[in-house]
Amino acid sequence: MASLEHQNHEKRLNQHVKEFPNYVLEYIQAQKRAERSPSTLLGYIHEYKRFFTYLLREGIAPYEKVQDVPYSVLEYLKKDQIEGYIDYLREEDLEVRKGVFSKRSKAAVNRNISALTSLFNYLTKETENEDGECYFYRNVMSKIKISKSSDTASRRSKMISSKILHDDSITDFLDYVRNQHVNKIEKKAKDRFLKNKERDIAILSVFLGTGLRVSELASLTLDSIDFNEKQIDVVRKGGKNDTIEILPEALGDLKTYLAIRNSRYKATDSDYYVFVTNYQGKAKPISVRTIQNLVERYSKAFNNGQRALSPHKLRHSFAGDHLKNSGGNIVLLRDQLGHNSIETTALYTNLDRKEHKQVMKNISEFRKNNDSKEK
Repeated sequence: MASLEHQNHEKRLNQHVKEFPNYVLEYIQAQKRAERSPSTLLGYIHEYKRFFTYLLREGIAPYEKVQDVPYSVLEYLKKDQIEGYIDYLREEDLEVRKGVFSKRSKAAVNRNISALTSLFNYLTKETENEDGECYFYRNVMSKIKISKSSDTASRRSKMISSKILHDDSITDFLDYVRNQHVNKIEKKAKDRFLKNKERDIAILSVFLGTGLRVSELASLTLDSIDFNEKQIDVVRKGGKNDTIEILPEALGDLKTYLAIRNSRYKATDSDYYVFVTNYQGKAKPISVRTIQNLVERYSKAFNNGQRALSPHKLRHSFAGDHLKNSGGNIVLLRDQLGHNSIETTALYTNLDRKEHKQVMKNISEFRKNNDSKEK
């Protein structure tokens, strides 16, 4: 069964694609046949909306609606016009909150370039008109290069490491939510917390006991948990089914939550998803956004209002702990996290700098000892 996020993104994708010319719809259908995830394609559609709107606004495409833009406009786009669009992406002021503005990250700009490159590659290599020819062959995006990160893997690991939980702080965080948070919030917030305490603790504990992605956690089903084997079945990216290990402590928190799930949230065993909320008297699957919000809320309170963590940072926290306690076995970690490439998993090998520091200390002491012997 497709994940909850997969289903939601599929619906939104099918709605948004109606706003585009037929050749974009053909592209989306081709990508679906190639089993590209709806989440990826939905992201692409948002990027295309921004791109086509820019073409209309700048008069590059003299049409009223995005849907009216023929592929001939894309065929004859000049390199400097694409570069102008990329400059616009880099320089546009984005209001992150009232009165506070920021620029797009390099990664966000690169995602837009990748989305356009994929579309242009399809139109110039995979399409076919009545004569058996591609719609056009001039691919301006082949002249545009993605700007790669200048940071080394060690530098990226250091940046991640400064924003995650380590060692005792993982236990301290869960202990804070269990025993201390209720004493640090106002009555209105306290009532909400007590209503959802078992559920929210189970969510945090499963994140830190498995390393799941937020979409994977939201999509857990009642029949996916094997308490005897201490395993859970997971729907990965692209709809791939997987089975991973879960810490006994996290299973204990799941049992505590499941014991009150049906009575607290008006749920039944036919409500398929593990984590639910009560909406208008009925149990509904909890959304990814709600999970993100609760993780941020509890982690910010734990850090005295200074720093909020995302579900992905909890995933990083688990990864660092797993790697350290598995003797650095990145193959085991790759399988647990569901990475397609060992290179992605290798990023975590630099999260803990203690071993690096010990090596440097050993070198220093060795040199000092040699120096004293020579004297």
